Amino acid sequence: MNFTEYQQLAERTARATTDTRERLTNFGMGLVGETGEVVDCIKKILYHGHDLDLNRDKLKIELGDLMWYVATLATTAGISLRDVAEANIEKLRKRYPEGFDPERSRNREEPNYGD
Repeated sequence: MNFTEYQQLAERTARATTDTRERLTNFGMGLVGETGEVVDCIKKILYHGHDLDLNRDKLKIELGDLMWYVATLATTAGISLRDVAEANIEKLRKRYPEGFDPERSRNREEPNYGD
């Protein structure tokens, strides 16, 4: 499955509203909630003695839920997941041209995105 197909399939199960503000609010809140689910899964593995191998499927499900919210937010904003992925890789290439470097991480200039 490619990004375009995933984004289209995710939209099939999005709440049927065209109100951009409502979609941004709903999907943005959902993204935060699912992030908490991923963090909780990791916390249980690291601090509660849960086994990663036994929780890999749970983590996969929660990461999938995160992807769904990212996809629906992107759709709402008129952005393709492919463009999101390409922009992210381009940003990382510029930031770390030779691969991750802790020194570059500590001393980097962030571009102004019009905030």
